[in-house]
Amino acid sequence: MFFEQHLIGAMQNFGYVIGDPKTKRAAVVDPSFDARILQKVAKENGYSIELIFNTHHHRDHVFDNERLADETGAKIAAHRLSEVRKDVVLEDGSIVNVGELKVKVVHTPGHSPDSSCYIVSGRVFTGDCLFVGDCGRVDLPGSSVERMYDSLFNKVRKMDDDLIVCPGHHYGKAQTSTIGEEKRTNYTLQPRTLDEFIRFMKTP
Repeated sequence: MFFEQHLIGAMQNFGYVIGDPKTKRAAVVDPSFDARILQKVAKENGYSIELIFNTHHHRDHVFDNERLADETGAKIAAHRLSEVRKDVVLEDGSIVNVGELKVKVVHTPGHSPDSSCYIVSGRVFTGDCLFVGDCGRVDLPGSSVERMYDSLFNKVRKMDDDLIVCPGHHYGKAQTSTIGEEKRTNYTLQPRTLDEFIRFMKTP
């Protein structure tokens, strides 16, 4: 799989390009504030951007959706609960093809109701559900600490340890990690009951 990760904007957002080398079809994950660098990378490598995946609807991840869609003809794919305009409506367990790549949707609400992870070719794009060394906030409108607990402990922790974590922001010690490494070292993923997690997330 073709893969590129770029830092975009003042909030340390990551935007990604993934592509199928056989068909030269590509997708952007989280255009953020300005996806032109992602377009440039795709064009230079001979890829056509056909899909735009949003991990969730927060502005810092989706600001450039419409411009990118207008310029490339790409379809916007997001969970059905997302507030963005959607051409492709996603559900938990959905499989979306990017050329011959198969992108699996895992609905992981908590940071926002529509938060979703995307698993493809040994990588998981976690948005603001899971960062390297941390997890997303649960004190925003639409956030839920109970749903974040369920997402982290009943979905993320059960993912393959070898999956490479590609987060929504560069908030950690490295730009990527693995599920196994995060299970070992990420303090938000250490085993806790729901009540313990709620108290933990409320601690300054």
